[in-house]
Amino acid sequence: MNILIIGSGGREHALAWKIAQSPQCDRLICAPGNAGMAQVADCFPLDASDHDAVVAMVRAEAVDFVVVGPEQPLVEGLVDRLDAEGILAFGPSQKAAQLEGSKGFTKALCDKCDIPTAAYGRFTGPDAAKKYLRTQSTPIVIKADGLAAGKGVIIAMNPDEAEAAIDEMFDGRFGDAGQEVVIEEFMEGEEASFFALTDGKAILPLVTSQDHKRVGEGDVGPNTGGMGAYSPAPVMSDALIAATMERIIEPTVRGMADQGTPFKGVLYAGLMITDEGPKLIEYNARFGDPETQVLMPRMKSDLLPILVDIARGDLTTTSLEWSDDVALTVVMAANGYPSSYDKGTVIEAIKAAEATGAVVFHAGTKMDGENLTAVGGRVLNVTALGGSVTEAQRRAYTAVDAINWPGGFCRRDIGWRALEREAKSSVD
Repeated sequence: MNILIIGSGGREHALAWKIAQSPQCDRLICAPGNAGMAQVADCFPLDASDHDAVVAMVRAEAVDFVVVGPEQPLVEGLVDRLDAEGILAFGPSQKAAQLEGSKGFTKALCDKCDIPTAAYGRFTGPDAAKKYLRTQSTPIVIKADGLAAGKGVIIAMNPDEAEAAIDEMFDGRFGDAGQEVVIEEFMEGEEASFFALTDGKAILPLVTSQDHKRVGEGDVGPNTGGMGAYSPAPVMSDALIAATMERIIEPTVRGMADQGTPFKGVLYAGLMITDEGPKLIEYNARFGDPETQVLMPRMKSDLLPILVDIARGDLTTTSLEWSDDVALTVVMAANGYPSSYDKGTVIEAIKAAEATGAVVFHAGTKMDGENLTAVGGRVLNVTALGGSVTEAQRRAYTAVDAINWPGGFCRRDIGWRALEREAKSSVD
């Protein structure tokens, strides 16, 4: 098969790296891709928002199957257009992608299907939002309803911060994403990521993972798209996995089908593990970033035929084979991220990092002549495997330290919660 992957981030590089290993993959194309993806695929410049251009590329390059990586083209209905053209594609329809495209949509589904989540209110103007705020306690969570690149969430520690966040959102800080605002109760607990593949009926859960969204060590500072991740997530016991499937994933798949918006693709549930059990923070309608960068190296099964079956609405695979190793990825970001950041800085010694046994997935990179340069906020994902979290972390940071990039930074504590559990377990 000739495969086209839409996207240019670390998630798409990890998917390309995995799909390229499939015996069913004859040719791999990435659009627009990045410097790392160009090592395993043919890369073409392409604006995924231009659906005519995507269809034209599929026709010109005799593409048999399209994998849509990022959320924006899903929410814009790219899969619907490809389906209308008779082109097989992996990803949810535009209506189903509202699970990520509108936090209010997801909250309404939770109400309808009795899915455990935070108490909330939805607002289209600041006055009503502030009136509701005065009836709530802090800390409290203020969210832009739409897509905001993982940054449209503000945890306000007091009423003044909450009112300021409401004003910022309605004043356009997050563009159209903030035209509606969701205010949620602050949930206490530990976050985890849970992924499941579904054809709209059958469900195939993936292994667990945990990411670090805050920019600062110790999980402090502004939210980002993700500064690192590891898999498996020790917090997700077998009992919690079963509860997540029963109370969150299965009701979601049934509910979406019942209301005429069946979800075909990968459900990415952001969870809060509370004293009352797992609760849904939010859904994403695509593979996670940077979680995909730890899931793909652990997956022993061939991913491609499973994605094709899902796109055809016929998921028959009932289990996947996984490595017992721990995978840990460290995100290297451009100085200044997640605010304004440096661009065009030169990155050296990627081969030295990979010589340690790690895999370096590229995100915001491109070649400028002979130089590898940084063109995004999150730029590299350095991933390593190990028999324990301690070993995987040590190997990942050994590879990070081999890279010569003065223009970038990373957190030095990825996996810290799992390390604490591991240390406690060894003592016990």
